[in-house]
Amino acid sequence: MNNKKVLVGMSGGVDSSMTAYMLQKDGYEVTGCYMKLHNSRVGYHEKNIEAGKRVADFLGIEYHVLDLEDDFKNEVYNYFVDEYKKGRTPNPCVKCNRSIKFGGMFDFAKSLGIDYLATGHYAKTDGEFIYEADDKTKDQSYFLAQVKKDVLKHLIFPMSIYKKEDIIKQASQIPAIKKISENKESQEICFVETVYTDVLKKHNKIDQDGKVLDVNGNEVGKHKGYMHYTIGKRKGFTVDGAHEPHYVKSLNPKTNTIVVGKKEDLAITNVKLNDLNLYVDGDSFECTIKLRYRTTKIPCSVTIENGIANVELKEPVYGVASGQVAVFYEDEKVLGSGWITQTVE
Repeated sequence: MNNKKVLVGMSGGVDSSMTAYMLQKDGYEVTGCYMKLHNSRVGYHEKNIEAGKRVADFLGIEYHVLDLEDDFKNEVYNYFVDEYKKGRTPNPCVKCNRSIKFGGMFDFAKSLGIDYLATGHYAKTDGEFIYEADDKTKDQSYFLAQVKKDVLKHLIFPMSIYKKEDIIKQASQIPAIKKISENKESQEICFVETVYTDVLKKHNKIDQDGKVLDVNGNEVGKHKGYMHYTIGKRKGFTVDGAHEPHYVKSLNPKTNTIVVGKKEDLAITNVKLNDLNLYVDGDSFECTIKLRYRTTKIPCSVTIENGIANVELKEPVYGVASGQVAVFYEDEKVLGSGWITQTVE
């Protein structure tokens, strides 16, 4: 294979458009690819494809439209709905990166005889590990921690060393990308236009009044249906006679009840993970861990047995949700990840 051929996932946004532009300037033979993943709103694909096509024509490159809607629905969308129904908090972007963007699109690159795949993600890779991007405010290494190890050596992330404002500034000087650079940032979950419950309402009866319980099992209030809540939420339910904030500690889909407590009641010191994706060998190691995207790293000890990671946290963490991804780090290096199945006080 020609090692200067690269398929660029071109979503119609500024980061992916600049990725294609930069790689071509670096001497790569660039091919563009837009992925059709969902039809969440009218005109969504048409607008994005038109923007991507405009950049592709400016660069003089091929631009493919890859229809992965069925795969996306099965692997990401249905999973998203099912997890909330089970009382868990899903992470669809991590699922999508593993199975769709660096799964289906990577397979498409191989079918074209292209050895490299590039996207506008803010992260780094050396072919063996993923690392945090230089711009920590945009870093997406957490969302890439489930990408299969054998795919890493084929990935290129040109955004890795740039700040977002620098990319927008550069893009504003390029005629075909200037208009794109003025668009507002896309939302985190592409198929959630407003709030996640609007998606759930299409598939479930989510408005069902239920009981709020305290940590001792006593009924202390009412709520509007367990799917409206995630672990750590502090609004949208009543707690009779409460004089300080209460937070959701757990959900029970079978009884449509939620358990709430004070902040200290939500402290977790141990988590268990399954579906591990590791870039290192060994069944025990010390590292730091992120238990949700917008959280700080916590020191921990990891022991793996029969495909399950037992993680002992060196300090308590509050509001940890089953269903989220936990990512292992060594400084800025991602060591691997797993899905939270159980939390222990």
